[in-house]
Amino acid sequence: QLQLVESGGGLVQPGGSLRLSCAASGFTLNDNGAAWFRQAPGKEREGVSYMSPRSIATNYVGSGKGRFTMSRDNAKNTVYLQMNSLRPATPAVHYCAVKRRGRYAWYNWNAYEYWGQGTQVTVSS
Repeated sequence: QLQLVESGGGLVQPGGSLRLSCAASGFTLNDNGAAWFRQAPGKEREGVSYMSPRSIATNYVGSGKGRFTMSRDNAKNTVYLQMNSLRPATPAVHYCAVKRRGRYAWYNWNAYEYWGQGTQVTVSS
């Protein structure tokens, strides 16, 4: 059974860092593209970053470029999102997603078949 479990969220002060983890089971994560999304209350889920199968390419939305780094640990079947220089924002649940479908852009939530349960990130002083 395919499963994704996120962890690493929490409360952090502006300028601080968090590393989110997404541990996969039931399939080989490295053979699949994986993405991170965030969703604030009442807002649509929005893409944060994407890593292609076998880590050939990585994409970030504009606000994350230079501050966020997505990576994989194949031995642990896990992807990570290192977020530095975090800015004050509405608290949001961060999700990982895998298995692209259709012809949607990577940052479109419709593009993924499987999702984790999410982890809350709050950046506040």
